Amino acid sequence: MQFTNDKQQPINNAETPYYQPIGNEVEVFYKAWENKIPLLLKGPTGTGKSRFVEFIAQKLGKKLITVSCHEETSSTDLIGRFIIKGSETVWIDGPMTRAAREGRILYLDEVAEARPDVVVAIHALTDHRRELFIDKLGESFRAHPDFMLVASFNPGYQKGFKELKPSTRQRFIAISFHYPEEKVEIEIIANESGVGKDVAKKLVAIGQKIRNLTELGLTETVSTRLLIDAGKLIRSGLPPRLSLHVAVVEPLTDDEDTISALKDLCNLMI
Repeated sequence: MQFTNDKQQPINNAETPYYQPIGNEVEVFYKAWENKIPLLLKGPTGTGKSRFVEFIAQKLGKKLITVSCHEETSSTDLIGRFIIKGSETVWIDGPMTRAAREGRILYLDEVAEARPDVVVAIHALTDHRRELFIDKLGESFRAHPDFMLVASFNPGYQKGFKELKPSTRQRFIAISFHYPEEKVEIEIIANESGVGKDVAKKLVAIGQKIRNLTELGLTETVSTRLLIDAGKLIRSGLPPRLSLHVAVVEPLTDDEDTISALKDLCNLMI
């Protein structure tokens, strides 16, 4: 299977989600899948990691199972559990077990947020064994040849809080996702939100300005996703300044002084 890798040309059709490559990520993903190598996507929230996985699964013609990990996500949630059904106790496969049995792509979004036992559970699936052990059944099986594990991780957000251990990281090859360059981000926002290129250009300028304001101490800066949301609101008739306030400023912080500073910046630039 061949993919176009021109950064300026989105490679989409009516059946696939819109995605515009910003590097060699499409080629790397396909080769990782071809060689059965787990893949780790690193980068800030809203930079297109999840959309990319959805897009590439469609291009490969493979079914995708996505798990949004959080602090309560356990290995039992992924592997499966016994449940009471009528008068019987039956086993229900979890998403990781289904993906490994059926040859699907499993995407663990924000894997570092999950409990430590999740990392332990995926270890045998991410090396040469490609096996999953289900302790509650006393069963071990080799993953389907088409099974692939993809995980995402936000190093900036998790730094000093929850990080992936080196022993886990080195079981994956990795791609870093960043905010797109100006021209590409304008194209993405215009396509995804439906606003004109002139409005998209202003939204990108605001996004870049906020990203450079490191003195504000924002935990997360403005993502392409937030700028798309602002564009959608503007396209639907909400005043531009109000759209930016609710879609960009308020989601970034609860600090009143920071909100005021960001609001003044957006009002000035729009």
